[in-house]
Order: sequence, then C-alpha cells, then structure tokens
Amino acid sequence: MDLFTPLKFLKGVGPARAALLEAKNLHTVEDLLIYAPFRYEDRSNLKSIAQLAPGEMATVIGEVRSARQMGFRRKSLGLFEVTLSDDSRSVLICKWFHSGYLESVFKPGQRVAFFGKVEFDSYSRELGMMHPEYEILTGDADEDGDAALHTGRIVPIYEAVGKVHTKLFRTLTRRVLDAITQLEDPMPQSIAERLGFPSRLEAVRGLHFPDADTDLRLLNAFRTPAQQRLIFEEFFWLEMGLLLRRATSRLVTGIRFDLNDKVRNRIKEMLPFKPTGAQKRSLGEIAQDMSKPHPMHRLLQGDVGSGKTLVAAQAAMIAMENGYQVAVLAPTEILASQHYLYFRNLFSGLNYVSTMLTGSMTAREKNQIKKLIAGNYVSLVVGTHAILQEDVDFANLGLAIVDEQHRFGVMQRLKMVRKGVTPDVLVMTATPIPRTLALTMYGDLDTSVIDELPPGRKPIVTKHVIEAKVEQVYSFIRREVDSGRQAYVVYPLIDESETVSMKAASKMHEHLSKIVFPDLKIGLLHGKLAAEEKEAIMRQFKAGELQVLVATTVIEVGVDVPNATVMVIEQAERFGLAQLHQLRGRVGRGGEQSYCILVTGKLSDVGRERIRTMVESTDGFKIAEMDLKLRGPGEFFGTRQSGVPGLHFANLLRDQEFLEMARQEAQRMIEQPVLVREYEQAVSWVNANWQRRYGMVEAG
Repeated sequence: MDLFTPLKFLKGVGPARAALLEAKNLHTVEDLLIYAPFRYEDRSNLKSIAQLAPGEMATVIGEVRSARQMGFRRKSLGLFEVTLSDDSRSVLICKWFHSGYLESVFKPGQRVAFFGKVEFDSYSRELGMMHPEYEILTGDADEDGDAALHTGRIVPIYEAVGKVHTKLFRTLTRRVLDAITQLEDPMPQSIAERLGFPSRLEAVRGLHFPDADTDLRLLNAFRTPAQQRLIFEEFFWLEMGLLLRRATSRLVTGIRFDLNDKVRNRIKEMLPFKPTGAQKRSLGEIAQDMSKPHPMHRLLQGDVGSGKTLVAAQAAMIAMENGYQVAVLAPTEILASQHYLYFRNLFSGLNYVSTMLTGSMTAREKNQIKKLIAGNYVSLVVGTHAILQEDVDFANLGLAIVDEQHRFGVMQRLKMVRKGVTPDVLVMTATPIPRTLALTMYGDLDTSVIDELPPGRKPIVTKHVIEAKVEQVYSFIRREVDSGRQAYVVYPLIDESETVSMKAASKMHEHLSKIVFPDLKIGLLHGKLAAEEKEAIMRQFKAGELQVLVATTVIEVGVDVPNATVMVIEQAERFGLAQLHQLRGRVGRGGEQSYCILVTGKLSDVGRERIRTMVESTDGFKIAEMDLKLRGPGEFFGTRQSGVPGLHFANLLRDQEFLEMARQEAQRMIEQPVLVREYEQAVSWVNANWQRRYGMVEAG
C-alpha cells in the first residue's frame, strides 16, 4: 500500500463504497488521510451501566432490549426510546425527541455504544441519557474494526459520506496508518524546524488518533501542534503556488502600451466629470502596469457606486489608442447591456466601434459579430460567457476586463486571456473581499481599491420594517414619488427558481398597479424577459417614464438611475448580506437623500444579525467581513467554481494568523531561500501537485 493506492483496493471498501467516496473526491489512500475529522469526543470514560452516576459524561456499550416510538396525544413530540442492558444486568433508558426516523436504525439484539450525559429518568425510575451520540456495533470486523477505536478514548468524528459513516472512516484510517510507516514530507525542513512543527506522519496520526492526554478543547479548536502543522502546510503550499504564478506572469513578455500626450488628451475628452482621488490613484496604478513590458494582472475593488467602470473605461482607452482591441466579460446579459450602453455613450464621438455578444442573440447575429471581431472592425466587445466560445477570435486583443470575477472562475479568466497573445487583465468586483479571501482567491493579482465615493453623494439611510407595517412603506414611496423621485421594489430569487420569483414579482406588480398606486406608472423587470424588453424597461425607468420598478434580483448590479431614491427589499431575510448591500447600492447615485427599506417576516438569529448589520453600516468591507462570518467561505460567493480553493484542514475565518504566516514564509522562500535545493524541491512539488490539491489553474 502507498499513498496513491485507490481506495477500492483497501480492505472494507469495495466498488460500491469506493463510488460513494469518489463522489466526495476521495479517490486514494492519501485523500483518506487528509479527510479531517470535524470534531472530537472524549469517550475515555467507558463504564458498565451499574457503574454510572448521574451528571457524568460516559460511554456505555450494551445490547438493545427494546426500541419504540412512545405514544403521546401530542404526536409532534415524536419521543423515541431505546432500553439498553449489559453484563451488569442493569438497564439504561435512552431518549430522543422528534426522532421517528430512529425506528429504522435500532433493532432489539443490536450491540450499541452510547455516549452522553447520564441523568436520572424520573418516569422509568432508571438512569438514562437524553439525545446521546450512538454507534451501532455490528460485530463485522470490517465495519467495527478494533472496538477500542470507537470507545474508551478520544474519538474523531467525521462527516458521513452516504452509507460510509464515521465509524468506518475511523476503521479505514487506522488500517492505513498501521500499514504506512513513512509519509512524504515536502515542507521545507528549515521552515518546519524553525516553527517547531512535528513531522507530517506524526501530524496525520495526531489528527486522526490523538494521544489520550491531548486537551479536548485544543482539539476541537484545531489548535494542537499536529493540527497547526497541517493548517500551516495547506496555506503554505497554496500561497507558494499563487506567488510563483504571480512571479512567472511577470517574466512573460507582454504589450508595452504607450502613454503619450495624445492618449492622455483623449481620456480627458471622454471623462464626463472630474474623477475622485481614489479613481485617479487606481488609474495611475493600472496605467503604470500597462506601460510595462509584462502582462498586467490587477484586481480593481470598489464599493457599489464608487466608479470602477469609469476607471475601466480609461484603461480601455489606453489599449484602443495603442491600436488594440478590448474585451469586457460580464456575468449576466443585463449587466453586459448596461456596460455596453455605458461604454458606447462614453466613446461616442471618439470614432471607436463597440459591439455586444451574448448567448440570447440569434446564430446569424452572432456570426456577423464574430466576423467583425476577427476582422478587427470593432475596438471594444462587451459580452457574457458567449465571448469565451472557442470560435470567437480576436484580431488583436490587448486588454481583457472581467467584471464581477467571483461569478466566473479562475479557468474562465484564463480562457479570456488566451483570446489574445499576452493581453493585460483587469479584474473588477463590487463585492468587497475580506483580506483572507483576497489572499487565497486573488493572491496572484496586484490590487487597487477605490475607497471613495464621488462628491455630492449622501450616505443611504437604511430602515427595517416588519411585514405587518408594509403600508407605512407604501406611504413613504408615495411621498418620494410626489417629490419627483423614483423607487425600486425588489423580490428575492425564491428556491433558486427565477420562475417562482418572477411570479411573486408579477403578483406584487399587479397589486401595486391596481390597488396601492393605481395612478402611478409601474414597471416590471425579471430574468425571464428578453434582453430587448429588459433594456426598454430600464430605458423607461431611467427616463422617468416609470415611477416605480418592481423587479427580481436582475437589478443587483450595473443599474444606475440617479433619480431613484428608494430601494424597498421585500422578504429581505432571504438575501445574503453581500446581495443586500449590492441592491442598496442601486440608490444613492444622485444628490438627493436616498433610503433602503428592508421588509422582513419572522427572523432567525442569523437573519436578525444580517439586518442589524445593514441598518448600522454602509461600509462594504465591514459588511463583507460580517457576511463571511455568518455564511462561511464556502457560501460567501455562492459557487464552488468561484476560485475559492478546497481546503481540508484550514479554515479562512478561524486560521487567519496561519494564512498571514504562511504567506510570509512563502515569500521568504521565493525571495531569500535558506537552501537553493529546498527552493527547487518546493517549486517542483507545487508544479506537480498544486492543481490537483487546490482545484485551481497551474502555478507557473
């Protein structure tokens, strides 16, 4: 057996279980060893039933005498009871509320291990446990392994994979560790020794089967020396890969854009207003990158309404004035349309030809546009994923602008780059990214931040209103409309279904049009409309022909109507914090005071925290940090393909100090290696393993 042995050849697995494990990306023995427990239980207090005392935490092994659903008038109690006996001839009563499913789990005659707090059951006059942890001991050696693995010790608890439960993971992991006497340790020895880390084999053993005297609190906080070593190592290789990719990209020969007076004057001609200091600073950083003979790889971060698109337009001007084409990649058709109209208006009168390419266009339209792009008849192309199709050939692509990068993936960014020889890349996002995520997702990019709103903008006032008082909200909308302002009323994407969301919005559109505001002009915008219809409705709203716009989340990004001063978000508890902040950013774009009203039903604790954060803060970075805490890194961007790497040991929230430490060590290893041999071995390991381990594109 070695690390690359497929799990299907491991005793106790077989083809059926191997298929379940593969669905969880567990293919080899090494994958099993890095499948970390998510918590630990101290089951070292193993006693017979007769030895138990009320108030103690203990583990008991016995035989199920009876297992039954208890009869109550209030069926909703769903009380399930198991009576356990052992060789001491005493009985233990174990109970669970709302657990009818246990009828299919427990059967008389089974050997079971229970772990929990011992209490006196006044109903049966016996000792009992409420909601104990349990494991069925089948007597099958392949299932149970060594019984001492599951009781009488500190026990690791793993997330089950189908019918492969925590007990079987314990058995299989022990089987592997008993068979393996050596484990490749690629971490540079000089770093491991300086930081006082155990060897990789010791760390893996300590992760799965900690010593009896290990502090349980440290284990569950993932702060034992073994766990710290594995967390650091995971971050170290991630950062090594990102920094090597960054260093390699700066060695590639790229386009050296000329920044002469003609380019500067053309940019001044185009500007609709005087840029903010932050916009000037960001453009300066971008222009400096573009003037170098290596491809630019830069992330432009800016809160909603901060003017990122204007900075991107200036970068586009530099490329186009140098005779190159520019591609702008947007995640949705409505945002692509917004960008296209914005760029076209900015560049009108400057003799640049702009076009748009989206998936909803007819085959004939697409073919015509592709010919224009390939023939160098257009300077700027705005589009959705349709731009990434293999048959879209650019004649002379010099700059690729990717908007809302988290909606795409790292691979799609690479596809965009490959449309040119070595184009510069500008990645934009209006989702403020906490530093820990930026280091792991965009560690290969230089960063510019627009942290200043255009002058004259007033902070948006945010209020929370419960559904029962929604009439007050309608009265407020009426007052604003009577003052010549406009309002949005937004509905969530319900159950990820645009159709259901559209129906909810359509129903409310009818209610507002016929009953609440029969004298007002009210528009309806949702994802099921054709691109031309969406554009027409937005044009009407922008022109003031519609006073209220009822919409689904299609207006989340890219919509800019300065006269709109009210954003009402219905069922706000269904939205994530980042999305609420994005929607709020659709107002407050003119000189008048703007308002965001969050209408909610019953709130959970997390929902209450979300709403409180929105009411108290308009700082996108603070909101993003809270969003990351409430939802966790996996859900922060909603999709796995967003470029967040798959981490086995490390947690971006819990382990921020290890991420910073790992990045510093990786930088030192690349810039000032202690031993050249260690550096060469580290680079070799990254190139061989990085893509497989982190699910991202190759490092260098």
